Amino acid sequence: MASSRDRQRKLARAKLDRQLARRAAAAKRRRQIQAGVGAAVVLALIVVGSAWALGAFDSEPKKQAAEDTCLWTPQDATANTNLKEVGTPPTTGLPTAGTRTMTVTTNQGGPITADLDLAAAPCGAASISFLAGKSFYDNTKCHEITTEGALRCGDPSGSGIGGPTYSFYNENVPTAPEASPSASPAPAQTPAYPKGTVAMIGNPPGSNGSQFLIFFKDFNPPTPGYTVVGKVTGGLDVVEKIGALPTVDNGSGAKVKPKTDVVIQSLTVGEPNAAPAATSAPAASPSAG
Repeated sequence: MASSRDRQRKLARAKLDRQLARRAAAAKRRRQIQAGVGAAVVLALIVVGSAWALGAFDSEPKKQAAEDTCLWTPQDATANTNLKEVGTPPTTGLPTAGTRTMTVTTNQGGPITADLDLAAAPCGAASISFLAGKSFYDNTKCHEITTEGALRCGDPSGSGIGGPTYSFYNENVPTAPEASPSASPAPAQTPAYPKGTVAMIGNPPGSNGSQFLIFFKDFNPPTPGYTVVGKVTGGLDVVEKIGALPTVDNGSGAKVKPKTDVVIQSLTVGEPNAAPAATSAPAASPSAG
């Protein structure tokens, strides 16, 4: 079976082939028009008459078809019964500038708000927005407090392998931290995933769906692998509170399951905002209860 990377390459190649074919057709059309204009200088009346008879000036060339912004890979719900069928987001016409506000209300207080970055992660933002519109996240549990310092949510099955019946590839993964000379101390670096980062997580890695992480502490792995989709703008104190909850064995030997259920009561996403993504540190807000 082809790997996710192989499939990604094939899809990218197919898309490139379509673009090249359209460009070649457009170039051929331009050459034909230029040749007609050149001939018209010598035989103006004949060329114009012939062109008119052939209908060359009847209409303008058709506009090119819209390019796909995102590609959604179907997943088999019969092979993985933890997947939930809710349809597929559109592939074209998706917003690719500004932000959308994600609002998460939990039984641990809140709300938690975050700006989804439509420019850097249009597909991640589109997926969350689409699923939120289907009430996919409502009344689901955040099933892990990870050892990396993040709250893991978005899997209605709570199994870690659940999600919708589609997936999409990584798109905004931070670069690996630069190595410093061994003779000198490592310079201070901004972590790949600062506290307050919202990132997609898939199983297998790079195959994203509905699950996301909200980091309550800085995380700077040697090789980053999560798509950064946004940043917390309010309620970071709620995320930190949840991150401090005791954890128990999740059934596979990993002590990452919150001992107290963390329930997403609702998750909504607002309309696109033309303003650029905020660059300030994630903000805390008073929590209820």
